Amino acid sequence: MILYGASGHGKVVRDILMSQRIKVKAFFDDNANLTQFESLSVFRYQPELYINEEVIISIGNNLIRKNLSNLVQHEFGIGIHISAIIGSNVIIDKGTVVMQGAIVQSSVKVGAHVILNTASTVDHDCVLEDFVHVSPNATLCGNVIVGEGSHIGAGAAVIPNIKIGKWCTIGAGSVVINDIPDYAVVVGNPARIIRLNSIH
Repeated sequence: MILYGASGHGKVVRDILMSQRIKVKAFFDDNANLTQFESLSVFRYQPELYINEEVIISIGNNLIRKNLSNLVQHEFGIGIHISAIIGSNVIIDKGTVVMQGAIVQSSVKVGAHVILNTASTVDHDCVLEDFVHVSPNATLCGNVIVGEGSHIGAGAAVIPNIKIGKWCTIGAGSVVINDIPDYAVVVGNPARIIRLNSIH
C-alpha cells in the first residue's frame, strides 16, 4: 500500500494498515522538499511509480481528498483498524479509512474516501456519501444521511432520521436535531446555522 499525504493523518492511516498487517511501502506527497517520512521514502506522485500498489489518500481535508482522487491513477485501497467494529451488511467504498475504536452498525453505506475517525459511531442504516469526515467521538444515530464532503466535528451528535447536506461543517460538540441544508456551518446545542461555506 502507498499513502498519499506525508503528515500526521498519514501516521494514523499507516497505523491502521499495520494493524491489518498491510505494509506501507512509501508515501506520495506534493512537497518536493520532503524525501523521507516515518522512515519511508516520499515521492512526488507519478502514475507509473508503484503501479501495482493500492493507494489511500491520507489527508484529512475533504476537498483536497476529492481533488486528488480525480488525479490519482492507482487503484484505491481501504483501511480498517482491527479494533473497529463493523456490523452486518455494511458497505464501505474505496479509499475509506476506519480508525481505532470506531463502530459502524448494521446496514450502513459508507462512500469513497470517507474518514471514520477515532471512536466515532455510526448507527444502523446511515448513509455517508463520498469524502465525508466523521471526527473523533462523534455520533450519528440511526438513519442519518450525510452529504458529500461534509465534516462532522469532534464529539458532535446527530439524532436519528436527520439529513445533512453536502459540504456542511458541523461544529465540535454540536447537537443536530434538524435537517441541515447544503454548505451550512452549524454550531451549538441545538445546532444552528451561522454561515454558509464557500465551497460550491
